[in-house]
Amino acid sequence: PVRQVEVVILLLTFGSRLGEIALIPGEGGIFEVRIDGELLFSRKTAGRFPETPEIKQMIRDRIAPEMDLGHSDRAF
Repeated sequence: PVRQVEVVILLLTFGSRLGEIALIPGEGGIFEVRIDGELLFSRKTAGRFPETPEIKQMIRDRIAPEMDLGHSDRAF
């Protein structure tokens, strides 16, 4: 359920800039953030789940670097 909330947040933040958001079930605690096949974040590699603002920053940096994220623009 928490990840579903993040999908809504991402859609509200980026709107039509995102063509699609997919939640794909996996096994073993897999969680990855990808854009056009490019891996931006891997829970396995990082050893943790990303924070929502961190996900927003990763996506923004790739699709709309000029976009201001307000309070979500902070260092991680």
